Amino acid sequence: MILISCKNVCLSYENNTVIENLNFSVGEGDYLCIVGENGSGKSTLIKSMLGLKGTASGHLHMENGLTSKEIGYLPQQTTVQKDFPASVYEVVMSGCVSRRRNKLFFTSAEKSIVSENMKKLGILNLKSKCYRELSGGQQQRVLLARALCAGKKMLLLDEPVTGLDPIVTMELYNLIKMINKELGVTIIMVSHDLHAAVANADHILHLNKSDSFFGTTEEYLKSDIYRKFGGESADE
Repeated sequence: MILISCKNVCLSYENNTVIENLNFSVGEGDYLCIVGENGSGKSTLIKSMLGLKGTASGHLHMENGLTSKEIGYLPQQTTVQKDFPASVYEVVMSGCVSRRRNKLFFTSAEKSIVSENMKKLGILNLKSKCYRELSGGQQQRVLLARALCAGKKMLLLDEPVTGLDPIVTMELYNLIKMINKELGVTIIMVSHDLHAAVANADHILHLNKSDSFFGTTEEYLKSDIYRKFGGESADE
């Protein structure tokens, strides 16, 4: 079942066209990695999927009843955000704000969702800790739990492992794969790491102004664009 469809889309950033005639779709349960060089429009595309930025032309739609309230978003962190003076529990709970519908207090069901997602991501023991006192890897787990509370069907992750050491990076990739395979959550992730993308995702969208690619990871490994930017093809 298709959740997002993109047809002949052009996107611009600061009056410059960064993406032209883009076509792809995201199905339920997919794990899509968006890759490409700096300035290729990866983050701009994510913002368009979230409805935060319009398209210059073409159509980018949520399909089959998907709404923005069912999508969790993990943006790139700023220095100020990393120093946020709130407890881990408060940060994760803030992911439930879109569910509240003007209610004054969080419900017991929402509190249960928060505790369950913290447990799944191995941070329940950090519940009372101050967010800004955590390591980078712990903070990203907290933000993943928050995103899960915000969106039960789909997560959009913008460079979630930036600045993390290799061991913590691998742990986070494994958590994201667990969320996709075991919890059934559709994943769309922007990544600068081409080799990690093909190791984890089942679909690849490679943004390039002249010849963007969309397809399965297996197809991507055999493509000219992978050989150009990533290395040898699977046939060599």
